[in-house]
Amino acid sequence: MTAPGRSRRIYVDQTHLRGHVTGIERVARDLFAPERLQPHAVRLLRSASLPGMIAAQQFGLPLRGLADRSALFLLPGFPPGPLCALLGERCLLYVHDTFLITRPQDLSWKSRLYMAPSFRLAMRYGRRFLVNSRTTGEALRAVCAPGALVVLLRPAVPDVFGLGASAGPAAFAPGRPLRLLAIGTIEPRKDYPAALALAGALNAAGLPTELHLVGRVGWGRHAFLDAPPPFLTLHGYVNDEGLRRLAEGCHALISTSKAEGLGLPLLEVQHGGLPVIAPEGPVFREVLGRSGLFIRPEAPADSAARVGAWIRGGDLGRAAEAARANVVRWNALAEADAERFRSFLSEGPGAYAAGGTVPPG
Repeated sequence: MTAPGRSRRIYVDQTHLRGHVTGIERVARDLFAPERLQPHAVRLLRSASLPGMIAAQQFGLPLRGLADRSALFLLPGFPPGPLCALLGERCLLYVHDTFLITRPQDLSWKSRLYMAPSFRLAMRYGRRFLVNSRTTGEALRAVCAPGALVVLLRPAVPDVFGLGASAGPAAFAPGRPLRLLAIGTIEPRKDYPAALALAGALNAAGLPTELHLVGRVGWGRHAFLDAPPPFLTLHGYVNDEGLRRLAEGCHALISTSKAEGLGLPLLEVQHGGLPVIAPEGPVFREVLGRSGLFIRPEAPADSAARVGAWIRGGDLGRAAEAARANVVRWNALAEADAERFRSFLSEGPGAYAAGGTVPPG
């Protein structure tokens, strides 16, 4: 690090940002926007093509680092190439999830071929990691070098869908369908068959239920797309305004994901008071606190009974209040993380003396 209190150049790898920006990419872009890292001189590195991205990540970044020996390099999207090991502590990797090496069965061939080997190597030589949740940090600790610095940089969650002014979730009326919303790319890790099984169990139990799925079709084979059940509506990609209207007409968001580093949509919809149904698991407990209804997606009948009792018990109103309070809680944690990180850029690791790190287990 440079001398305490001095500003420095920071290169942010955005070579993977082309065309449509996903939720994770938006988080990375906003976290490291130049105005958020003042007074440091931030330079955003972009590419116009896939070959240009690969060339920049594998060779351009490390060569630039060798030429500019006082600069920091932030990688908030793809893991660094092998030559970035030469940058040592000046290379900071923002980790959204560890599934690149912990869940190889859920990876596309592109991720297995390009991203996973680089991530695995970064775990060996990396010395500075930023993580989006404590759960991700603890998972990272299990695979990274023991002496690495792992610090929390939870993202603030803005009201991207404009739900803050809404009256809250749709009112549930007995005899009318329960409308559940699911958001995310259709890929194996999201485990949408479990959400379908839950919705089917609710219908079988006498609680009419609709499942509204928003997301592009990603990689993998998805049998339910060949013959969607009558209670499923596939919306594909929906813009922010369209998603706001859809969320205002639903009663709850449901996630049955097998693994998440954070689960951004769970927090985004809470600006509108939309209750969240999510799996039992550390990251969902961390993100949702007491505001969520926790289920076991692998047990659809049991989960359906819990959801049914929750809905019939009139808990939607209380859940809406808890949802809005929870996203406020999360954003306060995120702002404290951001303050510590800005101090770290000027002062070095001493900025985390009072907390904010994920210590070795």
